[in-house]
Amino acid sequence: MVISILKVEDIHSYYGDSHVIQGISLEVFKGEIICLLGRNGAGKTTTMKSIINLIHPRQGRIIFEGTDITFFPTYQIIRMGIGFVPEDRRIFPTLTVLENLEIVQPLNQKKGKKWTIERIFREFPILKSLSNRKGGKLSGGEQQILAIARALLGNPKLLLLDEPCEGLAPIIVEQLTDLILSLKGEVTILLSEQNAKFAISVSDRGYVIEKGRIAFYGDIKELKENNEIKERYLAV
Repeated sequence: MVISILKVEDIHSYYGDSHVIQGISLEVFKGEIICLLGRNGAGKTTTMKSIINLIHPRQGRIIFEGTDITFFPTYQIIRMGIGFVPEDRRIFPTLTVLENLEIVQPLNQKKGKKWTIERIFREFPILKSLSNRKGGKLSGGEQQILAIARALLGNPKLLLLDEPCEGLAPIIVEQLTDLILSLKGEVTILLSEQNAKFAISVSDRGYVIEKGRIAFYGDIKELKENNEIKERYLAV
């Protein structure tokens, strides 16, 4: 039985008077990796922030595991099981890698937790080797891995990744691809991305956003074969 973990129903979100998200609806099922694709400024990040109420939708609903979380504060949404890795990663530059991970410990008290610092260091040995290095001294790729690891320590049921490839060299994107695929089955993932090649390579289904609206949705095979959509909205 396919279980819906997230439903976004006809949301409208604004920056001031600017109507950025204009009626977006989408659904994510448990165990999937779903991508939101679109050019810069299409509304991908605003959609992600609307889901966790960093930007409050003025219309529509956000349903997580059957509960309407539209009006829930962000901290409560995160405690319910939605992890968020923002585009700018938000690593604490003056804290070490280990301290950046330890700061999540208050969220890591659940029974049967899958992710601990010990497991993080086993799964991501690069972080163990960098455990005493300050966050501000890490490369962009190292910061991205740390940001994902930190979110995993909250043992999320759904992980939101906003532009994970932003600013990363191609060889690091390849490593990130392997990392995302290794998480399949461990956690449901919704990612937003301009790098269509990367997003298509890791995802089960995709939504294409253009000017705050869904221009296309379907499984990845459909998206791969739809040259008109790729050329028109993704510049692929």
